[in-house]
Amino acid sequence: MTWHAWQVPSTRNIATDPKRAVVVEARSIDFVPLSERYGTPRRLFTIWFSANMTILGVALGSLGIAAGLSLVWAVLAIVIGNAIGTVFMAAHSAQGPQLGIPQMIQSRAQFGVRGAGLPLAIVVITYLLYCAANGVLIQGTIMALVPIGNNSALVLYAVATLIVAFIGYELIHRLGAVLTVISATLFVIATGLLISGHSEQFSSIPIAPVHFSRSALILTMTQTAAWSLSYGPYVADYSRYLPPNVPTSTTFWYTAFGCWLSSSLIMAFGAYLATIEPELVKDPGNAIANLFGPARPIVQLMIIVGVVQGNVMNLYSAYMSVVTIVTGLRKVDTVGKRQKLLVMTLLMIVATSVSTVAQKNFDAYFADMLNAMIYMLVPWSAINLADYYVIHKGRYNIPAMFQIDGEYGAYRWKTIAVYVMGIIIQQPFVSLSFYKGPIAHLLGADIAWIPGLVVPGILHIVVERSGVRSSVRNARVSTASTSRVD
Repeated sequence: MTWHAWQVPSTRNIATDPKRAVVVEARSIDFVPLSERYGTPRRLFTIWFSANMTILGVALGSLGIAAGLSLVWAVLAIVIGNAIGTVFMAAHSAQGPQLGIPQMIQSRAQFGVRGAGLPLAIVVITYLLYCAANGVLIQGTIMALVPIGNNSALVLYAVATLIVAFIGYELIHRLGAVLTVISATLFVIATGLLISGHSEQFSSIPIAPVHFSRSALILTMTQTAAWSLSYGPYVADYSRYLPPNVPTSTTFWYTAFGCWLSSSLIMAFGAYLATIEPELVKDPGNAIANLFGPARPIVQLMIIVGVVQGNVMNLYSAYMSVVTIVTGLRKVDTVGKRQKLLVMTLLMIVATSVSTVAQKNFDAYFADMLNAMIYMLVPWSAINLADYYVIHKGRYNIPAMFQIDGEYGAYRWKTIAVYVMGIIIQQPFVSLSFYKGPIAHLLGADIAWIPGLVVPGILHIVVERSGVRSSVRNARVSTASTSRVD
Protein backbone atom coordinates (compact mmCIF):
# COMPACT_ATOMS: atom_id res chain seq x y z
CA MET A 1 0.00 0.00 0.00
CA THR A 2 1.27 3.43 -0.85
CA TRP A 3 1.21 5.71 2.18
CA HIS A 4 1.25 9.44 1.61
CA ALA A 5 2.04 11.70 4.55
CA TRP A 6 -0.92 13.97 4.03
CA GLN A 7 -3.42 11.13 4.37
CA VAL A 8 -4.25 11.01 8.08
CA PRO A 9 -6.27 7.82 8.66
CA SER A 10 -8.70 6.96 11.38
CA THR A 11 -6.89 6.54 14.69
CA ARG A 12 -8.96 3.62 15.97
CA ASN A 13 -6.13 1.15 15.45
CA ILE A 14 -3.37 3.45 16.68
CA ALA A 15 -2.07 2.61 20.14
CA THR A 16 -1.98 6.11 21.55
CA ASP A 17 -0.45 5.33 24.95
CA PRO A 18 0.06 1.63 25.64
CA LYS A 19 2.10 0.16 28.48
CA ARG A 20 5.17 -0.46 26.40
CA ALA A 21 7.78 -2.90 27.67
CA VAL A 22 11.42 -1.87 27.45
CA VAL A 23 12.73 -4.42 24.96
CA VAL A 24 15.20 -4.21 22.10
CA GLU A 25 13.60 -2.08 19.40
CA ALA A 26 12.53 -4.23 16.44
CA ARG A 27 12.46 -1.47 13.83
CA SER A 28 15.36 0.40 12.34
CA ILE A 29 14.93 2.70 9.34
CA ASP A 30 11.67 1.22 8.10
CA PHE A 31 8.26 2.90 8.23
CA VAL A 32 6.46 2.60 11.58
CA PRO A 33 3.00 1.10 10.87
CA LEU A 34 -0.03 2.93 12.21
CA SER A 35 -0.82 0.03 14.56
CA GLU A 36 2.52 0.65 16.32
CA ARG A 37 2.15 4.40 16.78
CA TYR A 38 1.91 5.51 20.40
CA GLY A 39 2.92 8.14 22.93
CA THR A 40 2.16 11.83 23.37
CA PRO A 41 4.04 14.99 22.31
CA ARG A 42 4.92 15.64 25.97
CA ARG A 43 7.65 13.05 25.56
CA LEU A 44 9.37 15.39 23.13
CA PHE A 45 9.78 18.02 25.82
CA THR A 46 11.43 15.62 28.27
CA ILE A 47 13.77 13.96 25.79
CA TRP A 48 15.07 17.26 24.44
CA PHE A 49 15.26 18.90 27.85
CA SER A 50 17.34 16.01 29.20
CA ALA A 51 19.51 15.80 26.07
CA ASN A 52 20.86 19.30 26.64
CA MET A 53 21.36 19.25 30.41
CA THR A 54 24.86 17.80 30.27
CA ILE A 55 28.39 18.99 30.98
CA LEU A 56 29.00 19.31 27.23
CA GLY A 57 26.48 22.16 27.31
CA VAL A 58 28.41 23.65 30.24
CA ALA A 59 31.60 23.55 28.16
CA LEU A 60 29.89 25.18 25.19
CA GLY A 61 28.48 27.94 27.39
CA SER A 62 31.99 28.81 28.55
CA LEU A 63 33.27 29.49 25.02
CA GLY A 64 31.77 32.98 24.86
CA ILE A 65 33.60 33.98 28.04
CA ALA A 66 36.83 32.47 26.70
CA ALA A 67 36.32 34.54 23.51
CA GLY A 68 36.24 37.74 25.58
CA LEU A 69 32.55 38.43 26.26
CA SER A 70 31.21 39.54 29.61
CA LEU A 71 28.64 37.29 31.29
CA VAL A 72 25.69 39.43 30.20
CA TRP A 73 26.73 39.51 26.54
CA ALA A 74 27.56 35.79 26.59
CA VAL A 75 24.12 34.88 27.97
CA LEU A 76 22.43 37.13 25.40
CA ALA A 77 24.33 35.41 22.58
CA ILE A 78 23.46 31.99 24.04
CA VAL A 79 19.73 32.75 24.22
CA ILE A 80 19.57 34.18 20.68
CA GLY A 81 21.77 31.49 19.13
CA ASN A 82 19.75 28.69 20.71
CA ALA A 83 16.50 30.30 19.57
CA ILE A 84 17.71 30.41 15.97
CA GLY A 85 18.92 26.82 15.97
CA THR A 86 15.86 25.50 17.79
CA VAL A 87 13.40 26.90 15.25
CA PHE A 88 14.96 24.78 12.52
CA MET A 89 15.44 21.60 14.55
CA ALA A 90 11.84 21.74 15.80
CA ALA A 91 10.62 22.16 12.22
CA HIS A 92 12.42 18.90 11.41
CA SER A 93 10.89 17.22 14.47
CA ALA A 94 7.39 18.00 13.19
CA GLN A 95 8.02 15.72 10.21
CA GLY A 96 8.31 12.58 12.38
CA PRO A 97 4.65 11.82 13.19
CA GLN A 98 3.55 12.70 9.66
CA LEU A 99 6.06 10.48 7.86
CA GLY A 100 6.78 7.70 10.38
CA ILE A 101 10.39 7.27 9.24
CA PRO A 102 13.81 8.44 10.47
CA GLN A 103 14.80 11.96 9.43
CA MET A 104 17.59 11.03 7.03
CA ILE A 105 15.49 8.47 5.15
CA GLN A 106 13.25 11.40 4.24
CA SER A 107 16.31 13.05 2.66
CA ARG A 108 16.12 10.43 -0.07
CA ALA A 109 13.19 12.38 -1.45
CA GLN A 110 15.53 15.34 -2.06
CA PHE A 111 18.87 13.67 -2.83
CA GLY A 112 17.81 10.29 -4.21
CA VAL A 113 18.02 6.90 -2.50
CA ARG A 114 21.78 6.69 -3.00
CA GLY A 115 22.49 10.40 -3.32
CA ALA A 116 21.35 10.91 0.28
CA GLY A 117 24.59 9.16 1.23
CA LEU A 118 26.48 12.45 0.81
CA PRO A 119 24.82 14.42 3.64
CA LEU A 120 24.45 11.16 5.58
CA ALA A 121 28.22 10.61 5.64
CA ILE A 122 28.67 14.11 7.07
CA VAL A 123 25.98 13.42 9.68
CA VAL A 124 27.76 10.23 10.78
CA ILE A 125 31.06 12.08 11.17
CA THR A 126 29.36 14.87 13.12
CA TYR A 127 27.75 12.55 15.65
CA LEU A 128 30.89 10.49 16.10
CA LEU A 129 32.73 13.72 16.91
CA TYR A 130 30.05 14.56 19.45
CA CYS A 131 30.44 11.09 20.98
CA ALA A 132 34.18 11.71 21.22
CA ALA A 133 33.66 15.15 22.79
CA ASN A 134 31.35 13.66 25.42
CA GLY A 135 33.97 11.03 26.22
CA VAL A 136 36.71 13.62 26.73
CA LEU A 137 34.55 15.65 29.11
CA ILE A 138 33.14 12.81 31.18
CA GLN A 139 36.23 10.64 31.65
CA GLY A 140 37.44 12.75 34.60
CA THR A 141 34.12 12.28 36.42
CA ILE A 142 34.18 8.52 35.76
CA MET A 143 37.74 8.25 37.06
CA ALA A 144 36.81 10.19 40.21
CA LEU A 145 33.98 7.74 40.88
CA VAL A 146 35.71 4.53 39.83
CA PRO A 147 39.49 3.97 40.31
CA ILE A 148 40.42 3.33 36.67
CA GLY A 149 42.65 4.95 34.06
CA ASN A 150 41.81 7.34 31.20
CA ASN A 151 41.34 4.75 28.48
CA SER A 152 39.41 2.40 30.76
CA ALA A 153 37.04 5.25 31.64
CA LEU A 154 36.42 5.89 27.94
CA VAL A 155 35.73 2.19 27.32
CA LEU A 156 33.31 1.97 30.26
CA TYR A 157 31.48 5.03 28.98
CA ALA A 158 31.35 3.52 25.47
CA VAL A 159 29.91 0.22 26.71
CA ALA A 160 27.15 1.98 28.70
CA THR A 161 26.28 4.07 25.64
CA LEU A 162 26.19 0.99 23.42
CA ILE A 163 23.82 -0.96 25.69
CA VAL A 164 21.19 1.78 25.93
CA ALA A 165 21.42 2.71 22.22
CA PHE A 166 21.04 -0.95 21.21
CA ILE A 167 17.83 -1.34 23.24
CA GLY A 168 16.61 1.80 21.47
CA TYR A 169 13.66 4.13 21.24
CA GLU A 170 11.51 3.30 24.28
CA LEU A 171 14.37 3.14 26.78
CA ILE A 172 15.81 6.39 25.43
CA HIS A 173 12.48 8.16 25.97
CA ARG A 174 12.02 6.75 29.47
CA LEU A 175 15.50 7.78 30.50
CA GLY A 176 14.76 11.23 29.11
CA ALA A 177 11.69 11.57 31.33
CA VAL A 178 13.58 10.51 34.48
CA LEU A 179 16.64 12.62 33.69
CA THR A 180 14.53 15.71 33.08
CA VAL A 181 13.53 15.70 36.74
CA ILE A 182 17.00 14.75 37.99
CA SER A 183 18.94 17.18 35.80
CA ALA A 184 16.57 20.08 36.51
CA THR A 185 16.91 19.47 40.25
CA LEU A 186 20.70 19.23 40.04
CA PHE A 187 20.84 22.39 37.97
CA VAL A 188 18.78 24.43 40.44
CA ILE A 189 20.70 23.20 43.49
CA ALA A 190 24.11 23.57 41.83
CA THR A 191 23.31 27.11 40.73
CA GLY A 192 22.21 28.04 44.24
CA LEU A 193 25.33 26.49 45.80
CA LEU A 194 27.60 28.17 43.29
CA ILE A 195 26.07 31.61 43.80
CA SER A 196 26.05 31.30 47.59
CA GLY A 197 29.68 30.18 47.58
CA HIS A 198 30.71 33.10 45.37
CA SER A 199 28.23 35.71 46.60
CA GLU A 200 30.74 38.56 46.48
CA GLN A 201 31.72 37.77 42.90
CA PHE A 202 28.08 37.36 41.89
CA SER A 203 27.07 40.74 43.32
CA SER A 204 29.97 42.42 41.51
CA ILE A 205 28.88 41.18 38.07
CA PRO A 206 27.62 44.29 36.22
CA ILE A 207 24.02 44.38 35.06
CA ALA A 208 24.80 46.61 32.08
CA PRO A 209 26.46 44.71 29.19
CA VAL A 210 30.20 45.41 29.13
CA HIS A 211 33.24 43.98 27.37
CA PHE A 212 31.39 43.88 24.07
CA SER A 213 33.10 42.23 21.12
CA ARG A 214 31.14 41.96 17.89
CA SER A 215 33.23 39.06 16.62
CA ALA A 216 32.96 37.16 19.92
CA LEU A 217 29.21 37.78 20.07
CA ILE A 218 28.60 36.45 16.56
CA LEU A 219 30.97 33.53 17.15
CA THR A 220 29.07 32.54 20.31
CA MET A 221 25.73 32.85 18.53
CA THR A 222 27.04 30.65 15.71
CA GLN A 223 28.34 28.00 18.09
CA THR A 224 25.13 27.86 20.13
CA ALA A 225 22.97 27.83 16.99
CA ALA A 226 25.09 24.94 15.75
CA TRP A 227 24.29 23.03 18.94
CA SER A 228 20.55 22.99 18.24
CA LEU A 229 20.93 22.77 14.46
CA SER A 230 23.02 19.64 14.89
CA TYR A 231 19.90 17.83 16.13
CA GLY A 232 18.18 18.43 12.77
CA PRO A 233 19.35 15.26 11.02
CA TYR A 234 18.01 13.03 13.79
CA VAL A 235 15.33 14.95 15.67
CA ALA A 236 12.48 13.18 13.81
CA ASP A 237 13.93 9.81 14.87
CA TYR A 238 12.40 10.49 18.29
CA SER A 239 8.99 11.65 17.10
CA ARG A 240 8.33 9.08 14.36
CA TYR A 241 6.39 6.71 16.63
CA LEU A 242 3.80 9.37 17.50
CA PRO A 243 0.35 9.04 15.87
CA PRO A 244 0.06 10.98 12.57
CA ASN A 245 -2.94 12.94 13.86
CA VAL A 246 -0.69 14.85 16.29
CA PRO A 247 -0.78 18.49 15.05
CA THR A 248 2.42 19.76 13.48
CA SER A 249 2.36 22.82 15.72
CA THR A 250 2.12 20.65 18.85
CA THR A 251 5.14 18.59 17.85
CA PHE A 252 7.03 21.77 17.01
CA TRP A 253 6.41 23.59 20.29
CA TYR A 254 7.02 20.67 22.65
CA THR A 255 10.33 20.01 20.88
CA ALA A 256 11.31 23.66 20.62
CA PHE A 257 10.56 24.62 24.21
CA GLY A 258 12.30 21.59 25.68
CA CYS A 259 15.41 22.15 23.58
CA TRP A 260 15.64 25.95 23.88
CA LEU A 261 14.95 26.11 27.61
CA SER A 262 17.43 23.47 28.67
CA SER A 263 20.22 24.48 26.29
CA SER A 264 19.93 28.14 27.30
CA LEU A 265 19.94 27.31 31.02
CA ILE A 266 22.88 24.91 30.96
CA MET A 267 24.98 27.14 28.69
CA ALA A 268 24.26 30.20 30.83
CA PHE A 269 25.41 28.12 33.80
CA GLY A 270 28.62 27.31 31.90
CA ALA A 271 29.15 31.00 31.15
CA TYR A 272 28.72 31.87 34.83
CA LEU A 273 31.07 29.09 35.88
CA ALA A 274 33.71 30.35 33.44
CA THR A 275 33.26 33.90 34.77
CA ILE A 276 33.89 33.14 38.44
CA GLU A 277 36.18 30.09 38.20
CA PRO A 278 37.61 29.56 34.67
CA GLU A 279 39.67 26.55 35.79
CA LEU A 280 36.52 24.65 36.81
CA VAL A 281 35.31 24.48 33.20
CA LYS A 282 38.19 22.15 32.33
CA ASP A 283 36.48 19.43 34.38
CA PRO A 284 32.85 20.59 34.79
CA GLY A 285 31.57 17.22 35.96
CA ASN A 286 33.73 17.12 39.06
CA ALA A 287 33.38 20.89 39.54
CA ILE A 288 29.60 20.51 39.86
CA ALA A 289 29.79 17.32 41.93
CA ASN A 290 32.20 18.92 44.42
CA LEU A 291 29.52 21.48 45.29
CA PHE A 292 27.43 18.74 46.92
CA GLY A 293 29.91 17.64 49.60
CA PRO A 294 29.11 14.15 50.97
CA ALA A 295 26.58 13.56 48.19
CA ARG A 296 29.35 13.98 45.62
CA PRO A 297 29.45 10.31 44.41
CA ILE A 298 25.69 10.25 43.83
CA VAL A 299 25.87 13.49 41.85
CA GLN A 300 28.82 12.17 39.83
CA LEU A 301 26.79 9.09 38.90
CA MET A 302 23.83 11.26 37.86
CA ILE A 303 26.08 13.45 35.74
CA ILE A 304 27.58 10.40 34.04
CA VAL A 305 24.13 8.95 33.29
CA GLY A 306 23.07 12.32 31.84
CA VAL A 307 26.04 12.41 29.49
CA VAL A 308 25.46 8.79 28.49
CA GLN A 309 21.84 9.67 27.60
CA GLY A 310 22.93 12.46 25.26
CA ASN A 311 25.62 10.24 23.81
CA VAL A 312 23.14 7.44 23.23
CA MET A 313 21.14 9.73 20.97
CA ASN A 314 24.28 10.50 18.95
CA LEU A 315 25.12 6.82 18.55
CA TYR A 316 21.53 5.76 17.85
CA SER A 317 21.16 8.22 15.02
CA ALA A 318 24.67 7.72 13.65
CA TYR A 319 23.63 4.09 13.34
CA MET A 320 20.43 5.13 11.54
CA SER A 321 22.46 7.17 9.08
CA VAL A 322 24.96 4.36 8.40
CA VAL A 323 22.15 1.88 7.82
CA THR A 324 20.42 4.36 5.50
CA ILE A 325 23.59 4.58 3.41
CA VAL A 326 24.17 0.82 3.32
CA THR A 327 20.56 -0.14 2.57
CA GLY A 328 20.50 2.41 -0.26
CA LEU A 329 23.41 0.55 -1.85
CA ARG A 330 22.16 -2.96 -1.11
CA LYS A 331 18.45 -2.41 -1.91
CA VAL A 332 17.06 -3.49 1.48
CA ASP A 333 14.85 -1.50 3.84
CA THR A 334 15.64 -2.98 7.26
CA VAL A 335 18.39 -4.71 9.26
CA GLY A 336 18.45 -7.37 11.96
CA LYS A 337 19.49 -7.04 15.60
CA ARG A 338 22.89 -8.67 15.05
CA GLN A 339 23.75 -6.22 12.29
CA LYS A 340 22.50 -3.39 14.49
CA LEU A 341 24.80 -4.42 17.34
CA LEU A 342 27.75 -4.79 14.98
CA VAL A 343 27.31 -1.37 13.38
CA MET A 344 26.83 0.37 16.74
CA THR A 345 29.90 -1.36 18.18
CA LEU A 346 32.09 -0.29 15.27
CA LEU A 347 30.84 3.30 15.53
CA MET A 348 31.66 3.46 19.26
CA ILE A 349 35.12 2.04 18.63
CA VAL A 350 35.78 4.87 16.16
CA ALA A 351 34.40 7.53 18.55
CA THR A 352 36.45 6.18 21.46
CA SER A 353 39.61 6.23 19.34
CA VAL A 354 38.97 9.89 18.48
CA SER A 355 38.49 10.66 22.19
CA THR A 356 41.95 9.38 23.05
CA VAL A 357 43.48 11.80 20.53
CA ALA A 358 41.23 14.83 21.17
CA GLN A 359 41.71 14.87 24.95
CA LYS A 360 45.12 16.55 24.54
CA ASN A 361 43.74 19.64 22.77
CA PHE A 362 40.04 19.63 23.51
CA ASP A 363 39.30 23.39 23.42
CA ALA A 364 40.50 23.96 19.84
CA TYR A 365 39.04 20.64 18.70
CA PHE A 366 35.59 21.36 20.13
CA ALA A 367 35.35 24.93 18.78
CA ASP A 368 36.44 23.91 15.28
CA MET A 369 34.09 20.93 15.36
CA LEU A 370 31.08 23.13 16.07
CA ASN A 371 31.96 25.55 13.29
CA ALA A 372 32.72 22.89 10.67
CA MET A 373 29.54 21.04 11.59
CA ILE A 374 27.30 24.01 10.93
CA TYR A 375 28.94 24.62 7.55
CA MET A 376 27.90 21.12 6.47
CA LEU A 377 24.53 20.75 8.19
CA VAL A 378 22.94 24.13 7.48
CA PRO A 379 22.67 23.65 3.66
CA TRP A 380 21.12 20.21 4.22
CA SER A 381 18.64 21.65 6.72
CA ALA A 382 17.68 24.47 4.34
CA ILE A 383 17.07 22.05 1.47
CA ASN A 384 15.12 19.57 3.58
CA LEU A 385 12.83 22.17 5.14
CA ALA A 386 12.25 24.00 1.84
CA ASP A 387 11.33 20.70 0.20
CA TYR A 388 9.02 19.57 3.01
CA TYR A 389 7.20 22.83 3.76
CA VAL A 390 7.30 24.68 0.41
CA ILE A 391 7.72 22.19 -2.44
CA HIS A 392 5.86 19.07 -1.31
CA LYS A 393 3.96 20.46 1.69
CA GLY A 394 4.45 17.18 3.58
CA ARG A 395 3.24 15.00 0.71
CA TYR A 396 5.60 12.09 0.04
CA ASN A 397 5.43 8.56 -1.31
CA ILE A 398 7.04 6.63 1.56
CA PRO A 399 7.55 3.27 -0.24
CA ALA A 400 9.38 5.09 -3.05
CA MET A 401 12.04 6.19 -0.56
CA PHE A 402 13.15 2.55 -0.39
CA GLN A 403 13.16 1.97 -4.17
CA ILE A 404 16.21 2.92 -6.22
CA ASP A 405 14.18 2.80 -9.42
CA GLY A 406 11.19 4.51 -7.81
CA GLU A 407 9.83 8.03 -7.89
CA TYR A 408 12.88 9.62 -6.24
CA GLY A 409 15.51 7.66 -8.16
CA ALA A 410 19.06 6.74 -7.15
CA TYR A 411 20.57 10.23 -7.45
CA ARG A 412 19.00 13.66 -7.74
CA TRP A 413 21.95 15.56 -9.12
CA LYS A 414 20.29 18.97 -9.09
CA THR A 415 19.80 18.78 -5.33
CA ILE A 416 23.30 17.46 -4.78
CA ALA A 417 24.66 20.39 -6.82
CA VAL A 418 22.64 22.85 -4.72
CA TYR A 419 23.95 21.24 -1.53
CA VAL A 420 27.58 21.40 -2.64
CA MET A 421 27.07 25.01 -3.73
CA GLY A 422 25.62 25.76 -0.30
CA ILE A 423 28.85 24.54 1.30
CA ILE A 424 31.14 26.34 -1.16
CA ILE A 425 29.34 29.67 -0.88
CA GLN A 426 30.13 29.77 2.85
CA GLN A 427 33.91 29.65 2.43
CA PRO A 428 34.55 33.44 2.35
CA PHE A 429 32.63 33.72 5.65
CA VAL A 430 34.37 30.81 7.43
CA SER A 431 36.49 31.28 10.54
CA LEU A 432 38.41 28.34 12.02
CA SER A 433 41.55 28.11 14.14
CA PHE A 434 43.57 27.17 11.05
CA TYR A 435 41.71 29.10 8.31
CA LYS A 436 39.80 32.36 8.02
CA GLY A 437 37.90 33.47 4.89
CA PRO A 438 38.36 37.00 3.54
CA ILE A 439 34.92 38.29 4.60
CA ALA A 440 35.26 36.68 8.04
CA HIS A 441 38.65 38.36 8.34
CA LEU A 442 37.16 41.72 7.31
CA LEU A 443 34.21 41.47 9.72
CA GLY A 444 36.16 39.83 12.47
CA ALA A 445 33.34 37.30 12.81
CA ASP A 446 32.00 34.07 11.33
CA ILE A 447 28.60 34.49 9.65
CA ALA A 448 28.89 31.56 7.22
CA TRP A 449 25.64 30.00 8.47
CA ILE A 450 23.59 32.91 7.08
CA PRO A 451 24.39 32.39 3.36
CA GLY A 452 24.54 28.64 4.07
CA LEU A 453 20.93 28.73 5.23
CA VAL A 454 19.40 31.26 2.84
CA VAL A 455 21.01 30.43 -0.51
CA PRO A 456 20.47 26.60 -0.67
CA GLY A 457 16.84 26.91 0.44
CA ILE A 458 16.02 29.50 -2.24
CA LEU A 459 17.98 27.65 -4.93
CA HIS A 460 16.24 24.37 -4.14
CA ILE A 461 12.81 25.98 -4.45
CA VAL A 462 13.75 27.65 -7.75
CA VAL A 463 15.28 24.48 -9.21
CA GLU A 464 12.39 22.23 -8.16
CA ARG A 465 9.68 24.57 -9.36
CA SER A 466 11.49 25.09 -12.67
CA GLY A 467 11.58 21.32 -13.09
CA VAL A 468 7.84 21.08 -12.46
CA ARG A 469 7.11 23.82 -15.02
CA SER A 470 9.36 22.11 -17.57
CA SER A 471 7.58 18.79 -17.06
CA VAL A 472 4.17 20.41 -17.48
CA ARG A 473 5.32 22.27 -20.61
CA ASN A 474 6.77 19.10 -22.17
CA ALA A 475 3.58 17.21 -21.40
CA ARG A 476 1.52 19.89 -23.13
CA VAL A 477 3.78 19.83 -26.19
CA SER A 478 3.56 16.06 -26.33
CA THR A 479 -0.24 16.18 -26.08
CA ALA A 480 -0.48 18.82 -28.80
CA SER A 481 1.74 16.81 -31.14
CA THR A 482 -0.31 13.71 -30.62
CA SER A 483 -3.48 15.64 -31.40
CA ARG A 484 -2.05 16.88 -34.70
CA VAL A 485 -1.01 13.38 -35.74
CA ASP A 486 -4.47 12.09 -35.02
